[in-house]
Amino acid sequence: MQYLPNDPVRLTDDKTAILAIDQRALPSETKYLELRNAAAVAEAIRTLAVRGAPCIGICAAYGVYVAACAHMQEEKNTFSAHLDADAAVIASARPTAVNLSWAVNRMLQCKGRHLAESPAEITEALRTEAETIHAEDIDMCRRIAENGLRLLPEGSRVITHCNAGALATSRYGTGLGPLLLGAERGMTFHAFVDETRPLLQGARLTAYELHRAGIDTTLMCDNMASYLMAQGGITACMVGCDRVAANGDTANKIGTSGLAVLAQHYGVPFYVFCPSPTIDRSCKTGADIRIEQREGDEITHLHFAKPVAPAGIRCLNPAFDITPASLITAIITETGILYPPFAF
Repeated sequence: MQYLPNDPVRLTDDKTAILAIDQRALPSETKYLELRNAAAVAEAIRTLAVRGAPCIGICAAYGVYVAACAHMQEEKNTFSAHLDADAAVIASARPTAVNLSWAVNRMLQCKGRHLAESPAEITEALRTEAETIHAEDIDMCRRIAENGLRLLPEGSRVITHCNAGALATSRYGTGLGPLLLGAERGMTFHAFVDETRPLLQGARLTAYELHRAGIDTTLMCDNMASYLMAQGGITACMVGCDRVAANGDTANKIGTSGLAVLAQHYGVPFYVFCPSPTIDRSCKTGADIRIEQREGDEITHLHFAKPVAPAGIRCLNPAFDITPASLITAIITETGILYPPFAF
């Protein structure tokens, strides 16, 4: 597996740990974390040092491999039991993005196929499987970008929400992939970037990625999207997602469903981008998706020099919301552009 310097998650040169960009520090600082055990991997995912559904899946896969490295000298039964326990720790880090459990389950299936072998051999097989998951994501993102670019004419003006670029996935990303690929080919776009409260992934990460790519970018507060759409001239809204239900309902960063409602009102196409592992066929509708609830201090304290609300105020802080399939113009995967009615 050949890594690039900007891969958000990759193995260290000696293949014993994960090297991850700490996305909490961006854009002011590019900082790397070395994750050497399951607890560290789970903490990095839980605290959003590593974020974005596909990137979480890649990190989880490497995390199972790194956990195996830590137990490789143990007797086989002990090795297997400890690895299962570590995999459960990683899988429990966050509840909404299906890529996390998908990747951990795939790694455990790989272990199962090699149970007759030694711990060292199982560990090597897990490394190969994790690198395969990573390589597959790179390929899927490139194909998603190619498919999405078919929807964007030269000079498109698009609205984004949260971050669905290379930092959230690998290389091109999902929701930002068409913009980044098009820019590589000399196309011009104008991106209006929702800041994405309360964690500011749009301001800190999407604006950072698009600006570095030379794309004309304007940052705006989340509550400015209606004002902008009312002016006319918006080509599309483009977002990623963390889980797609079998009926096409999607879970994505909080605020996505509100943007979709506005897009429908103003007649703006609303496009959702995702790799196929993000589609959860066992989940019938969005009502079956568990929404992560996070601490209120992300609203009142984080990213502020001083608290911006009264001490002790009760906070509502869901990390995601559900966009009904009825508000989605198309879902773009590596296999093509899918239009309603959705049935996965």
